[in-house]
Amino acid sequence: MALPYSADLAGRLDRHVLTSDLLRGNPLGDPFERPLEVYVPPGYDDDASRRYPAVYVLQGYTGMLPMWHNRSPFRPTFPEALDAMFSAGDAAPCVVVFVDAWTAYGGSQFVDSPGTGPYHSYLCDEVVPFVDRHYRTLDAPAHRGVSGKSSGGFGAMITPMLRPDLFGGLATHAGDALYEACYVEGFAKVARVLRDQYDGSYEKFWEDFRSRTPMAKPDDGDLVITYGVAACFSADPDGTVRLPFDPGTGRLVDDVWQRWLDWDPVRMVPRYADALRGLTAIWIDAGTRDQWYLDLGAEAFRRELAAIGVDDVHFELFDATHMGIDYRYPLSLAYLAERLTPQR
Repeated sequence: MALPYSADLAGRLDRHVLTSDLLRGNPLGDPFERPLEVYVPPGYDDDASRRYPAVYVLQGYTGMLPMWHNRSPFRPTFPEALDAMFSAGDAAPCVVVFVDAWTAYGGSQFVDSPGTGPYHSYLCDEVVPFVDRHYRTLDAPAHRGVSGKSSGGFGAMITPMLRPDLFGGLATHAGDALYEACYVEGFAKVARVLRDQYDGSYEKFWEDFRSRTPMAKPDDGDLVITYGVAACFSADPDGTVRLPFDPGTGRLVDDVWQRWLDWDPVRMVPRYADALRGLTAIWIDAGTRDQWYLDLGAEAFRRELAAIGVDDVHFELFDATHMGIDYRYPLSLAYLAERLTPQR
């Protein structure tokens, strides 16, 4: 049973501050010194010759690293849950890396964008080398995985496609996919709120948002996420954010919407088929009542994988919404740890 307060870990959680050259001078003026936490399992300090697979975990939109330690009633935090799993011997031991990619818009989608900054490169070219330098990791892609939920699940899907030289496994929990299902309905809601409350102007929304308690109005979340994802997927080279719809009507702007579709993991599969065929582990799951229909996105992603001959996939739909599915994270972590551990 989970304790109501924090307990000592059997493993060790190291807290770092990583100074990023890539994030220095980013378009939003966000911090270039980022928190980074690295968990090592029980026994790590007992054998200086042993090396471990590593799993990098990414948070959903509006998530920042300290939120991994937020406590829900009757449930352990994720670091506590994974520590209990490793200490009980229920999973092969591995190093777990908690990555921060927050922006002033609430997230980065873990991509490089002139609207937010080079967060994909930050993860791949700064965080991964830092961890490999300071910890005894198995530094081949077959022993390195990435996991996340929602926008973090999207990051987990696309990162091994873009960098198969670094990542050989992924786990996505309700990751953003099948964009006509998960995003378009939100565009209409945003257009209506902009019309009724902000004279059709996102600038007026941001002025209001920054002048009061953030996320206090019922539509703040939709407005923040839609603009933030546009900053990631459809910003011009000078950083100007282009919406994929007409804010006056909600009608799709075809050329901008295509820029979003180019980032849809479902549509990316054929372009990155060779990278996906080379992965050691793929875990896909989602709740059947997901508010953004990401269960449909999960199924579409699975089917595209099957179409390129990738059938060795753990796929599961379960009775849940988009929220409160953190109990799933240790399950996929155990799967990745087993698949990424060298077979003797």
